[in-house]
Amino acid sequence: MLSALVPSQTIDFSRSKGNSGKGILPASESANTIAENTINPVTRAAISLEYASLRHHRHCPTGMYVIPSSATILVWEVAFFVHQGYYADSILKFELTFPNNYPEKPPAVRFLIDIFHPLIAPTTGAFTLAPRFRPWRPKEHHIFDVLHWIKASFKKSVLDKLNDFDCLNKEAFKSVPYRDNTSSFAALATQSSKLSQSPSALYDSTGPRKGSSALRFSKLKPEHAVATREKLGLQLWSDPAEIK
Repeated sequence: MLSALVPSQTIDFSRSKGNSGKGILPASESANTIAENTINPVTRAAISLEYASLRHHRHCPTGMYVIPSSATILVWEVAFFVHQGYYADSILKFELTFPNNYPEKPPAVRFLIDIFHPLIAPTTGAFTLAPRFRPWRPKEHHIFDVLHWIKASFKKSVLDKLNDFDCLNKEAFKSVPYRDNTSSFAALATQSSKLSQSPSALYDSTGPRKGSSALRFSKLKPEHAVATREKLGLQLWSDPAEIK
């Protein structure tokens, strides 16, 4: 089962190195413009506690790996493996960027690859939290709630309940309305899934949205794959059709 990559007890968060669409922080509040030594101590403590809480049962959704950025504690990087639904087999990356007054204000979410989805802005990758967190309640809402909402937003049950005014990709919501033309929406979602698995999406870190990510995929040579399986005690995958 996939889970969060949570910190060991030896990690000291206090020594971390240091736009368009709903939910995106204005430039003056982006993590890149906030010097590490000027981060609000309350914000730093809150983010550290939120990350540590991902160890708790069911706090981190299955299929997600989460790590803080090596540059600043204000950014978390997430790899999201979608298992079911229209976007099944997608391999997605997104960032959570915390404002310097967190938890009073919510984090911004930005997908790092193109994905055809009503809640994701096609040009910036911004993902809106509005349908689930309206308004954001700092004493009630947590980052694990945000992660679970992101995962849920790729399910048909949530997609069917979205409103036009919440959607950042109007084409996904209107031009190809999955309520009336499910096959067309499913085809475009499947296309997005296939693109997310392409070598350029998985291995290329030089795209306009990708930047310098700590979550990088690299090709595994066959001999390394065998050695890794042996080390972990894993057997070779079998085709279910061959199992009798």
